[in-house]
Amino acid sequence: MTWSTKSSRTAYENPWIRVREDEVRRPDGSDGIYGVVELRNAAVFVVALDADDRVLLVEVDRYTVGSSWEVVAGGSDGEPAEVAARRELLEEAGLEAGEWIEAGRMNALNGICVAPEVVFIARDLREAEDATAHRAEEGITASRWVPLDDALRMSTTGEITDGESIAALAMASVHVRG
Repeated sequence: MTWSTKSSRTAYENPWIRVREDEVRRPDGSDGIYGVVELRNAAVFVVALDADDRVLLVEVDRYTVGSSWEVVAGGSDGEPAEVAARRELLEEAGLEAGEWIEAGRMNALNGICVAPEVVFIARDLREAEDATAHRAEEGITASRWVPLDDALRMSTTGEITDGESIAALAMASVHVRG
């Protein structure tokens, strides 16, 4: 048995998300409702690694959870994923990268969301411009370079709690270690 949708209605939408409520038939055959959040565009995550395999973390003041250490990330705004990743790295860190590796794809909160995400590793980094204006707009209050292993450890101590950043770091770690 599998899920089936009997009807669907939009409960809310804006330029970034759509929330719908579906009347469903569950895998066991019973009827029910299901709320789904759909992101309009895929998100991108950038694990920026320097020559010493240190990752750039940014501290973001999130409306939902407050202060959060994360990898560089953002919405694709409908652009190809790598184009969006390059833009996010420039906006949030003032950096450009000479090497881009797609580390993997994932879906955030797939029990309630349609939220595709693409993870990139950015290497061969160089300063490009002052990102101060974009950082303020994004709520970025600080940044720091952390050895990749330490960043992974931070996910077990509660210093990094953003699930997508943790997954992106794990994907990058697999690529770095071969």
